[in-house]
Amino acid sequence: MKIFAGCLIVSFSVYSAVIYWLPNTEAAMLPKAVAGKMVWQQKNCVACHQIYGLGGFLGPDLTNVYSGKGPDYIKAFVQAGTITMPAFNLTDEELENLTSFLQQVDASGYSDPRKHKINFDGTIERK
Repeated sequence: MKIFAGCLIVSFSVYSAVIYWLPNTEAAMLPKAVAGKMVWQQKNCVACHQIYGLGGFLGPDLTNVYSGKGPDYIKAFVQAGTITMPAFNLTDEELENLTSFLQQVDASGYSDPRKHKINFDGTIERK
């Protein structure tokens, strides 16, 4: 029993060390992208929009909007709004930061949730 308890304690310690010593993914982000992520969070964009299929369903998934539409398109929609999206009065710096964040998200991979297959066990595959 003592050996089993010792193995559990060692396993837990190693697991915790690995989890807390992994590199911070935000540290790899450009400073403008980190500031843009803050704009994304402060304006609660995730309530309506998704990144990698995670988020709200009122607006489109924005994972690859930067490569698909470009920064000018993003800035225009954020500033002008639409019927369902309010116009956000962001400063030029906030707009630049937000587009930098979306550019970095776009560069991290491709995601179109309509092309994902959800398996019975909850895992997701690309069709």
